[in-house]
This record gives sequence, C-alpha cells and structure tokens, in this order.
Amino acid sequence: MDWKGIWQTIVDFFKTNVWGIVLFFIVLFAGITIIKVTINLTNRLLNRAKMEKIAQQFIMGAVKVALYLILVLILLSMMGIEITGIITALSALILAVGMALQNNIANLANGVIIVATKMFKKGDWISVNGVSGGVVDINFFFTTINTADNKRVTIPNSSIVNGEVENAGANKTRRVDFTFSVAYETDVEVVKKIILDVMKSNGKVIDNDKNTPFCRLKTLGSSSIDFFANCWVDKEDYWDVYYYVVENVYNEFKRNNISIPYNQLEVRTRTDTVVMPFNKEPLASRVEKVRNEEEEFDLETADLTQIFKHKKSKKKTKKAKEAKTEVKAETKTEEKKN
Repeated sequence: MDWKGIWQTIVDFFKTNVWGIVLFFIVLFAGITIIKVTINLTNRLLNRAKMEKIAQQFIMGAVKVALYLILVLILLSMMGIEITGIITALSALILAVGMALQNNIANLANGVIIVATKMFKKGDWISVNGVSGGVVDINFFFTTINTADNKRVTIPNSSIVNGEVENAGANKTRRVDFTFSVAYETDVEVVKKIILDVMKSNGKVIDNDKNTPFCRLKTLGSSSIDFFANCWVDKEDYWDVYYYVVENVYNEFKRNNISIPYNQLEVRTRTDTVVMPFNKEPLASRVEKVRNEEEEFDLETADLTQIFKHKKSKKKTKKAKEAKTEVKAETKTEEKKN
C-alpha cells in the first residue's frame, strides 16, 4: 500500500479546502451555541408561563430535536452532500415509525392535551371508564390513579381524552345530595326542619347568601314520602359532611318518633331443623407481621446525602438478610446431622 500517496492526498485535500474546513467548524460551533441559547430562552419562557412539567418536557424535547436536525442538514450541505435524498429517506423513516407506533403517538399527543387544557392535575379525584381515584402521576403516555382501596390503576391517555372524565377536585366546593324517606303520616315541616338543622349544625357546611342548605319534599312513593336535601362544602370535606348528616338525621328521626317505612315482605316460618356446621377450633393467636419500613424519596428532589444514606441502608438490609439465610442453612445442616 502506498502510504506516501495516501498522506499526500490528505495533505492536498486540506490545502485546497482549508477555508471550507474552517467555515465548517465555525458553523458547527456557532450552531451549537445558538441551539443552547435558544433552548435556555425557551426554557425560561416556559417557566414564566407556569406550564406543567410534562408539557415543558415535550416542547423542550421537540425543540432540541428540530434544531439539531437543522444543524446536521446544514453541515451535510456544506460538505457537498445532496440533502434532498436524506430528507426523503428521513421522511419515509418517520412515516414508518409513526405507523408502527401510532397508538403510543396518540397517547403522547393526548397527554399533552390533558396538561395543556388542564383537564385535571395531580391530587384531583377523577372517575374515568368506571374507575375512580386520586391522580398520582400524569406522563406522556399514561395517567396513574390510586383508588379508594389503594389500588394503582394506569389508564392510557387516549382512553381519557376520548372518554367521559368526571373531576370531583376541579372546583373548590362540592354539593352534597341526600334523599330521606319517611312514613306518610309524618309532618312535612317537622322533617324539613330536622334535616336543615342537622346540616346547619356542622361548621364545615357552607351557609351564606349564595349557598344555603336546602330541603324539600320531592316524591310521593308507594311506601313513603321522599325528601331531597343538599348543602355545599369544601371539596375536602365532602365525605365527612355526608356521613355526619346521614347519621345525625337518623338519630333525630328516632328522637322525634319519625318512622322510616319498610317495603312489605312475605314471611314464611320454617318447620324443619336447621343444622349449621362449624369448626370447633378457636381462633389462632395473632402473630404480628414484621414490616420493613423503607424511607421513600424522589430522586429528582433528594440531595446527595439522602441518596447515600438510602444506599447504605439498602446494603445493611441486604447483609442482614444474607446473614439470616446463612444461619438458617447452618441450622438445617446440624438438624440433618443429628
């Protein structure tokens, strides 16, 4: 191989294209600098707009990809490479990837829609497709909620945007609705007074010119007359007020000898002897479960000290488990020998 000839070719190339090479690197460094400044300014503008993090991340990612792609195409053009074919191939690649990942792209777009339209936010109590819970996380593709019985449910963003969403935490106040049934012989005004007094007795119930507790006779049923009542509360007090009113109205009905009617039932008396098998053994003694309480922290907000402490505690726990396993293994070996 003629190394001298190769070297001479390289030297001649740089001699004849020295200004083009210098211009290439000037454009490269200037382009990177402009991109960084643009990203910095965009980030500041988004922070001032108080936009949600997920929307900021999506916009910043799109801006970065677009700017660096433009810079690469400019540099390729300066090198004498025909970029028309590259753009065509890139477009075909993007189309193919888009077709393959159309569901994920739809979830991504709908995730941005959820945040941009402020449909709901973290901490809101929502109902989607028959599932109710508090919003734990909103990311690009899924929304995660915790149900009342502490189940974590992950819902695709497309299902949320295309379905019906009930947001109980969107407003500061909520209306609590009640229905109470009493016997036909009951005094209507007495029942109304009892229900209103119970609602007004709770300080969490809003009682002002705009929102005042309400109660009226609503339905003449087959076995009872039904009263509809409602009051307004702060959203976090909804269930406290609901249970308070139901329990105390029941108590006041009993205190004032107001009967709650029941539907008529046909009752039959059994003449045979019912045998109920059961286990005679008493309940087992309670054995308390040992729970390892690990300190939870967020890597985005935790400092270095917390991270190192967490790692050390994990190592100690691992060593303790290994030691227990070794002791158990030795004990079993000794038992086999004996």
